[in-house]
Amino acid sequence: MSTSSRSADPGPGPVAHGDAPLAGTEVTWADPARGLAFERWLATLEAHRLDAASLRPASADASFRRYLRIDGRGDGRGDGRGDGRAGGPNHSFVVMDAPPPQEDVRPFVHVAGLIERAGLHAPQVLACDEAQGFLLLADLGARPYLAELQAAVAGGDTRRVEALMRDAFAALVQWQLRVDASTLPPYDDALLRRELALFPEWCVGRERGIAWTESQRTAWQTSCDRLVASALAQPRVAVHRDYMPRNLMVCAPNPGILDFQDAVCGPISYDVASMLRDAFISWDEERELDWAVRYWQQARAAGLPVDADFGEFWRQLEWMGLQRHLKVLGIFCRLKHRDAKPAYSADLPRFFAYARRVAGRYREFNALLRLLDEVEGVQREVGYTF
Repeated sequence: MSTSSRSADPGPGPVAHGDAPLAGTEVTWADPARGLAFERWLATLEAHRLDAASLRPASADASFRRYLRIDGRGDGRGDGRGDGRAGGPNHSFVVMDAPPPQEDVRPFVHVAGLIERAGLHAPQVLACDEAQGFLLLADLGARPYLAELQAAVAGGDTRRVEALMRDAFAALVQWQLRVDASTLPPYDDALLRRELALFPEWCVGRERGIAWTESQRTAWQTSCDRLVASALAQPRVAVHRDYMPRNLMVCAPNPGILDFQDAVCGPISYDVASMLRDAFISWDEERELDWAVRYWQQARAAGLPVDADFGEFWRQLEWMGLQRHLKVLGIFCRLKHRDAKPAYSADLPRFFAYARRVAGRYREFNALLRLLDEVEGVQREVGYTF
């Protein structure tokens, strides 16, 4: 969910590279000079035998990045099954267009290397112009995890849902074991609080037009203190920061991992929470608990430092998820008001529901639940004061 390559508050992630092409088939450039720079860079990649005429949009992003797809010469238009390896049948590639100074491709390149060394599956960086923000990537194909999960749910295919989720959590355990977190930025107090601050600024103030009283601001600050303290008390591992179905691809080996440039060294429960309580697909709590237990068992067996008490791990996960949900509520409203991308606001009710469920379960967040009531316009029969 990135809004910029190294932003302190990543936003909704890209449409997966395998999604249907965007409206229209032509690639246009808002800045003609950048278009010319891209053509010059593309001409230097002769070793990859790229068919320049096949260039077309692959996906959009909530940030300034975009992704293009291009075929290898002699392989036709490609069928989305390519693996980006020159010489293979129907192979295609993905181009990342990440214009500076808004974007910086170096974190993506760095984390891609960490993932490759960890033995996990992510787009290989085949060519890079860091100064201009152009990358040529291996193509992980056209089977987004989110679409496959949604199709399996719609078709009542429980076994397929379970298989996909098991693969995702097995890969997450390996990510946490093998991706070197020591070279990643820290998910520290300042970053956690900057993320939380998005909620009152963009959701409360800008979206709902509410000005909190002093007592309400105090209640908010107390809730933030608890969430941050819980996050900082957890064991530290590499955190993808958007490990969710929209950023995974169905491929071999499964899954392929996308949109990892905002990875940090942070709380072990974070990616579990984001996978279970996703921006675009929700599960009943029985399933959430079952998958969380299975992850916890695998993590313990692998030697990861999860809490020995599952109940405590679940609390950590819920509180970590609450921090994320509040952040995302702010980001979705910011995308609407600042970036003219209103579509994300359609998912505000999903994240309010996530946040209310957790806030209502723990007495430490009674005051936060009352704040959420006001922001959502929920009227309760029992009165209260701050």
